[in-house]
Amino acid sequence: MRLAAIPPLAIGFATVGLVLGVVEILLLLGLLNQFVIPLPSAVLGSFGRLFAEEQLLERLMMTGSEALAASVLVSIVGISLGVLLYKVRILALATEPWVAAVAAAPVVLAYPLFLVIFGRSAATIIAMGFVAGLAPVILKTLEGLKGVRKSLINVGLSYNLTPSQQFWKIEFPAAIPTIFVGVRLGLVFALINLIGVEFLINFGGLGQLINDLAERYDLAGVFATIVFVILVSVVIFAALERMERWFRPGR
Repeated sequence: MRLAAIPPLAIGFATVGLVLGVVEILLLLGLLNQFVIPLPSAVLGSFGRLFAEEQLLERLMMTGSEALAASVLVSIVGISLGVLLYKVRILALATEPWVAAVAAAPVVLAYPLFLVIFGRSAATIIAMGFVAGLAPVILKTLEGLKGVRKSLINVGLSYNLTPSQQFWKIEFPAAIPTIFVGVRLGLVFALINLIGVEFLINFGGLGQLINDLAERYDLAGVFATIVFVILVSVVIFAALERMERWFRPGR
């Protein structure tokens, strides 16, 4: 780890610790309701129980496998459609507003429709994650390709590159940072919807666990599972940042 990255990391952990400490004190003083918000110390203490009794890791693997399948589909189909819209201008003009509208839509509310099509199975969860994450990837891929600097394109033209070479050697590499922003957004949308659907249909991994714990009124367990999901998201974000640096030209 670079030395420059340590101070922000330390400040981030210190801020989280300070907020949790303040909440703990307010709860102990009775200024916040412990029947609504559990003690942070109780939340941290419940992790061992979740791993031992609630098969937290097994449930993470189940949600993770669904998220991986949805992510692969989102990345491949989203980037391909973004490239298609970039190449076919009239298609982009006709569909871009609709794609943007889908990105803003609460896709999770359409889960009854997916239940009818795929049944109460992992296919429903993966399909909803795929649909929820697709629009950001398409839009950011299109934006990245449109935003390639004219000077870079002129360099390719000066070397008499073919259209295919121009795209793969100049335009696509130059658009990679923006494309990865879309992929990150798409994966976040997909993960949120995956866990939301698992919760709603009581099927799957972490979302089902949150549902079970909520029905038992195990507030500490519910909050601990949500914190666990957040930590997993942070790890995924960090992994994607590293992947982006690896793909970025001139790394």
